[in-house]
Amino acid sequence: MGLVSGKVAMVTGGGSGIGRACAETLAREGASLVITDIDADGMAATVAGIKEQGGTAISLPHDVRDEEQWQTVLAEVKSRCGGLHILVNNAGIGIGGPLLEMSLEDWRHQNAINLDGVFLGTKHGIPLIDQSGGGSIIIMSSVAGLRGSPGLAGYSASKGGVRLFSKSAALECAAAGLKVRINSVHPGIIDTPIWTKLRPGTLSGGANAIDPEALANGTVAHRAGRPQEIADGVLYLASDLSSYVNGSELVIDGGMMAGGGGRSAMQGETTPN
Repeated sequence: MGLVSGKVAMVTGGGSGIGRACAETLAREGASLVITDIDADGMAATVAGIKEQGGTAISLPHDVRDEEQWQTVLAEVKSRCGGLHILVNNAGIGIGGPLLEMSLEDWRHQNAINLDGVFLGTKHGIPLIDQSGGGSIIIMSSVAGLRGSPGLAGYSASKGGVRLFSKSAALECAAAGLKVRINSVHPGIIDTPIWTKLRPGTLSGGANAIDPEALANGTVAHRAGRPQEIADGVLYLASDLSSYVNGSELVIDGGMMAGGGGRSAMQGETTPN
């Protein structure tokens, strides 16, 4: 028996990186997975990998910015899977660049995915999880949501926002007697595809894309983290091993928040997961 056997788990942004690692890990531990993303090929690859390992998974196209899509996707989850016990609000993007050069378009685009998407998923996910007998919502934040970083004002704002949103939502569920725990996870420098897509002040990658291994030299661990190391923390929060953990934050950063690294964000102190 796995740690989440018999549970239904949904992972947003499950087509690559941390999301894929979370989905694969939950599936190995017995959960039936629902993978959502805007990346159809990525979702298909995640589902195929889970099935090759003997797991159960389906994929649903999903733009987390759209409230109607959240309602449609969760209704489909209920219809096809019978309920929901674990929601990993993982979908996110990173847009770097100096505050004075950041466009309102980039600010709004980043917040629509990183913050609005978490709000919508939590709002509409809580009733279904409670109706299914209770469970856990895990929200992907970042070390950038714990402290300020020059060059990441917009990103830090979105990730800091979901940190406190998680705590407030957890308290509301508890006060209302709803059987839903809510916690946030704060990765440090993790080697995922987001690096090839991130450069200061743009929505897409290019010649100036950031090298995670170079940035990782400024951490205590002297290496970038692996998506699996984040997924292991998500598994803990999704399972009954964390039954007494609620409204908390799990930092998985190779010691960064303990005082490692001395450079600015654009030089490698703290960057998107």
